[in-house]
Amino acid sequence: MSKVVYEGWMVRYGRWKIYRSYIHMRYFVLEPRLLAYYKKKPQDKQVPIKTMVIDGNCRVEDRGLKMHHGHMVYVLCVYNKKEKHHRVTMAAFNIQEALIWKEKIETAIDEQESRTVNGNKYVSFEFKPGMDNGRTASSSDHESQFSAPEDEDDSHQDLLRRKTIGNGLPDSVLDWTREIGSEMSHQNNNNQGFPIRNWRLHQCQNGLRIFEELLEVDYLPRSCSRAMRAVGVVEATCEEVFQLVMRMDGTRFEWDSSFQDGSLVEEVDGHTAILYHRLQLDWYPMFVWPRDLCYVRYWRRNDDGSYVVLFRSREHENCGPQPGYVRAHVESGGFNISPLKSRNGRPRTQVQHLMQIDLKGWGAGYIPAFQQHCLLHLLNSVAGMREWFAQTDERSALPRIPVMVNMTSASVSSNKAKQNEFTVHPTPSLQTNASGRTSVMMDEYSDEDEEFQEQEEYLTGLEGEVKKEAMEEETVEEIDLSCFSGNLPHVDRDNARDCWRISDGNNFRVRSKHFCYDKSKIPAGKHLMDLVAVDWFKDTKRIDHVARRKGCAAQVASGKGLFSIVINVQVPGSTHYSMVFYFVTKKLEPGSLLQRFVDGDDEFRNSRFKLIPSVPKGSWIVRQSVGSTPCLLGKAVDCNYIRGPNYLEIDVDIGSSTVANGVLGLVIGVITTLVVDMAFLVQANTADELPERLIGAVRVSHIVLSSAIVPNLEAESS
Repeated sequence: MSKVVYEGWMVRYGRWKIYRSYIHMRYFVLEPRLLAYYKKKPQDKQVPIKTMVIDGNCRVEDRGLKMHHGHMVYVLCVYNKKEKHHRVTMAAFNIQEALIWKEKIETAIDEQESRTVNGNKYVSFEFKPGMDNGRTASSSDHESQFSAPEDEDDSHQDLLRRKTIGNGLPDSVLDWTREIGSEMSHQNNNNQGFPIRNWRLHQCQNGLRIFEELLEVDYLPRSCSRAMRAVGVVEATCEEVFQLVMRMDGTRFEWDSSFQDGSLVEEVDGHTAILYHRLQLDWYPMFVWPRDLCYVRYWRRNDDGSYVVLFRSREHENCGPQPGYVRAHVESGGFNISPLKSRNGRPRTQVQHLMQIDLKGWGAGYIPAFQQHCLLHLLNSVAGMREWFAQTDERSALPRIPVMVNMTSASVSSNKAKQNEFTVHPTPSLQTNASGRTSVMMDEYSDEDEEFQEQEEYLTGLEGEVKKEAMEEETVEEIDLSCFSGNLPHVDRDNARDCWRISDGNNFRVRSKHFCYDKSKIPAGKHLMDLVAVDWFKDTKRIDHVARRKGCAAQVASGKGLFSIVINVQVPGSTHYSMVFYFVTKKLEPGSLLQRFVDGDDEFRNSRFKLIPSVPKGSWIVRQSVGSTPCLLGKAVDCNYIRGPNYLEIDVDIGSSTVANGVLGLVIGVITTLVVDMAFLVQANTADELPERLIGAVRVSHIVLSSAIVPNLEAESS
C-alpha cells in the first residue's frame, strides 16, 4: 500500500441533477499519486467511492465560499486540465483546513511533475519573482477549468499555476494593493508601507498610522475626500484576521464601531458578492441622516499567504434606496492583510484599511469636518480589531466561516427581487415542492461519483421529507388557534408591553445534521409544535401541575384530540410566580426524538431537555448574566415531569439552583424593562437524531408582576 501523505474528514460538496445542493462528510486520503475518498475511515482493502490520479496536469481551483442551508464552506476543486470533467470537489468548514489540503495536493502535483521531466522539458512550478511584473496575487486569477487550453504550451506553464481564483477581479473594482506592490518593488524598500511620493502620514491615532493621499482632487465631488489608509499590526494570523473582516454578524459590533447592520444581496461567485451595509456614524445623529452602502466585495488569497478584500459601490435591483438612509458611495476601499514575522512566539499581521468614500447629502457637501470625522471613524476599526484579538481567546478554536442574512429576506424591496442563477436564497424554509429547494447550487453538474444506492436513499429521503413537511403544514392549517387562550395577552407588535409573541426559530442556533463531525450549528427554522397560549400566575405557594386546571389550553387541546407539552417555569419568592407555556401539535411522530422524550423516563428527560435563552433588550449586566448559552435544564435545576392524558407537563423549579436563583434575583427587579427570548428543545446526541428541532420558542416583553392572577386549581380532578 502506498504511503499516505495526508488524510482526514472533509466535505463532499456539489449538486444532484434534480437541482438540489448537497454536502456529505467523507474521509479523504491523499497518496503520492492518488486522491480518494470513502464514506468512513478505510480499513484493510476497502474500495473508495472515487479516486483521482495525481500528475503534473492536475490543478487546484480555489472556488471560495459557498453557502448550503445556513453553512458557509470553503470549496476546492481538483481537476486534470487534460480531462476537464475528471475532478473532485471538496470543502471545509474553516479556511485553515482547506489551505492545508491545498498545500498538500499542490506538493504532490509538484513531485509528480518532477518525476515525469525529460531533459529540457522540465518546468518547475516554483514561483519566480518578477514573472508577473510585481504582482503579488496568484498569477492564475482568471484561469479556470473551462478556459484552460487543451494542449497547454510548455513555455507558459510557469504562468498557469496549479490554482485558480473564482472569475477574477470585477472590472469596476480598483485593486489598489497591486499598485502599492508595484511601487514598492521599484523602490526596493520592504519596510516602507506606501510610496512616499503618493502618501504622507496624516496622523497617528489609537496606535495606527493614518496616511492621506497626495493627489490633486479638483475633479472629485466636493463631498468626496482624498483616499485615506490606516495601518496597524494585529497579533493574529492572516486567516484569523480575514475571517473576522468577512463577518457581518453580531461579532462585528465588538470591534467595528461604524457597523450597524449588514446583509447579503447577491453572491456572484465564491470570491465576489454584493452586500448591503448600514453605517453607525456618531456625528450629530439628531441632525444628520444615517448612511448606508450597496457595494461589491471581492477577496482573494495571495501566494505569500496574504489576503486582499476590495470594495466598490454598485447599484443593484434588489437593493434600492432605503427609507431614512442616505446612500453613500465608496469609490475605492478594502483591506490588505499581510503576514509579518512572529515575535515572542506570537503571530503578527499587518492590516491596511483604505477608504475613499463620498458620504453624499448636505452635511458632506458643506461641512468638511463631517467627512473627515466619519472617514477616521471608519478607519479606526483596525484599532478595534487589534484590541479584539488582544482581549479574547476565541481564536484558540478555529472560527467558522461567517454566515450572513440574505437581503431578499429582509429588505423592503425584497418582494420585487427577481431570482436568477446567481441569487443566494434565504436560509431554507420548509416547502412542499422539490423545485423550491434550490437554495444553493454549484456552478457545475454532479460528479456522479456517489454510489447508486446512496442516490436512491437520497431520493427516497427527499420524497419522505417533502411528505413530512406537507403533513406538518397541513397540521398547522387544521389546528384552530382561536379556541385557545391564556391570561397573558398575545401581541405581535415590537413595542408592546406585558405580552408574548412567537419568536422566530432562526434567532436560535441548534446542532446541524453534521454536528457529530464538525460541531456546526444552523438556524433552527420551523418549530415542531405551536405555542397557543401563555398563562401568568401567582400564589402564596409553589404552583404545580397547572395542566389539570379546567379550561386551560392543555385541557382544550386534549378535548380536540391534540397533544400538548406544558412548560411551567416556577419563580420562587415571598410571592410564587409561574409562567406557563402551552405547546400543541396534532400528534407525535412515532419513533421520533420528541416522542421518545415524552414517553421516556425522567433520567432520559433530564439528560435531554434544553433551554436556549436570550435577552434582546435589557441592561448590559442582565444580558451578560443570562447569556445565550444552551442549558440542559434537567441537570441545572429540578424538573418534575407529569405525564397526563394527551399532555406532558414539565415543572421547572428555578429556585432549586443557587446560581439560577441569583440570576433570577437580578432579573426579577428589572423584569418590566426586559425582552426575553426562550427556545425549548430536546437535545440530539446521535447522527440519526440530528439535526435538532425546536419544540417551540417564545418572546415575552416587559412583563408586569401585578398582572399575574391566582389560578383556581382546587376543584380540578387529578
